Amino acid sequence: MADTIVIWGAGAIGGTLGAYWARAGHDVLLVDTVREHVEACRTTGVTIFGPIEEFTVVIPAVTPEELTGTYRRIVLAVKAQATKAALPMLAPHLAPDGFVLSAQNGLNEIEIAEAVGAGRTMGCFVNFSADWHAPGRILFGGRSAVVVGEIDGTVRDRTREMHDLLRIFEPDAILTDDIWGYLWGKMSYGAMLFATALNHDSMTSNFADPSRFPAWLALGREVVAVALARGVTPRGFGQYDPMAFAPGRDVAEAHRAVDWLRDFNAPNAKTHSGIWRDLAVRKRKTEAGAQLNIVPRLAAELGIPTPALNAVGRLIADIEEGRREQSAETFGELMKAIP
Repeated sequence: MADTIVIWGAGAIGGTLGAYWARAGHDVLLVDTVREHVEACRTTGVTIFGPIEEFTVVIPAVTPEELTGTYRRIVLAVKAQATKAALPMLAPHLAPDGFVLSAQNGLNEIEIAEAVGAGRTMGCFVNFSADWHAPGRILFGGRSAVVVGEIDGTVRDRTREMHDLLRIFEPDAILTDDIWGYLWGKMSYGAMLFATALNHDSMTSNFADPSRFPAWLALGREVVAVALARGVTPRGFGQYDPMAFAPGRDVAEAHRAVDWLRDFNAPNAKTHSGIWRDLAVRKRKTEAGAQLNIVPRLAAELGIPTPALNAVGRLIADIEEGRREQSAETFGELMKAIP
């Protein structure tokens, strides 16, 4: 078991990584709570499909209750809101010299470090496009940046090891000593993606509408303000520079950043965010409570107002609870909240 890579959460992110690693000959074990998906993975296999490439690979898979043994490498790839429940289940299976790598959206490394220890926590920025469509079937819709780094800024043998593994999936994967910069940079983009889920337009259509630019500007500025106040300089991906939203920067820079997001998403086979899919297709709660709402909480500790982020979180909750529909009118409520 020393060489086994456990992937806890075999959905869009975890399932895609696991499929590439297993195809390359690595010993992968998937852990997932959806029994039908587990059965498909270990019998007929995980099928990756979409414009990048298509292949199927059978991968050993279990439910959390079926897992035995301890492991040095556990990749946590559950939705942000499932992190709290997953951690006490995986902790007994983490070897004394092991670590948890967070292949998730958000700032989950904070919660993971509290549960298993900062020294046993590794950060990872993932921005590729993927969607879980059915048991054993995952759409890989588009490539993008993958970055790995220790949360204390060091670079260790284990960090290089995981970087080598991630390069099997994404040859341009980055090894960094500033993972928090990347995670906060992704948060600025992620906040905008939550807002695009308030209506049924594609990500590209949302970013292409000039009348909605004040929303992207406000959300970007709020996230970046909190990051800077916490001593983190957000880093971007591609030509997206989150610092375009920093205090004192020319608004034209923010326009260029949003225009790049429009063009970046245009050729993507995944036209809508995973948040939109949770609301419109899977009819389940999104990651807003665990991923998005942490920023206003941190902002409140620093005395930084976040009216746009607060509005998005409130409106997403309204949709989740059936009080609102995904619509232009709901997006309009966000616009009303912007000072």
